[in-house]
Amino acid sequence: MAIHTSLLQQFSLLRHLPATTLQHLADSSALRAFARREVVLGKETPVEFLFFLLEGRLQATDFTLDGKEVGLYFVEEGQYFGEIAMLDGLAYPEIMIANKKSQVVQVPNRLIRGLILEHPKMTEDVTIGLAQRVREQSEQRQILSINNPLQRVCAQLLLLLRHAPGGNSAAPGANEQRELPGAPTHQELAMMVNLSRETVTRVFQVLQSRGALDRQSEALSVDVQRVMALAQNAD
Repeated sequence: MAIHTSLLQQFSLLRHLPATTLQHLADSSALRAFARREVVLGKETPVEFLFFLLEGRLQATDFTLDGKEVGLYFVEEGQYFGEIAMLDGLAYPEIMIANKKSQVVQVPNRLIRGLILEHPKMTEDVTIGLAQRVREQSEQRQILSINNPLQRVCAQLLLLLRHAPGGNSAAPGANEQRELPGAPTHQELAMMVNLSRETVTRVFQVLQSRGALDRQSEALSVDVQRVMALAQNAD
């Protein structure tokens, strides 16, 4: 079912396109709703669309060889996903799950792929996005090599801060207090750092007792300097 062009204009990758092009995309696009914990895309699924998250939050996951679910990265409102399958035409390499009630706009690959390759700004945006994903997952692998659970969780929180809106504030010399909006739940964080939810909960209790964290509703207030110090030395 067609959608209104105003939905497409909410996404930075598309909003610069001419009105006639946006209308053509809108006529062939659709809006889908997903419940919390519903699978949005399955691994090895053939993909015919590039997906844009209009509302909610998604998490890309996969499974280790021993069957443990691992969280890879989050998709926030306004972002897109499925670009790897859109570019190479192969099956989707991960599992995408809705962390909360979500709405996703589906734009056909047969239309969007040509536009991305024809418009240098779109090509640049997609390329930079993929490069950032590679860098983030490289950092994620380094975090998993940390043996101490407290240090591992602290390192993950700093990584999330760096990739949050207004990033790089977790670097040395940053302001002491940073807010992490829409902070992951203990279970979501546990999946990312390959720990149990109970272990992450105990780590949060320690961090809160030391004044490093303060959870306020869905946001998390982080004392960057204290978390950095604990990431380097858990004693």
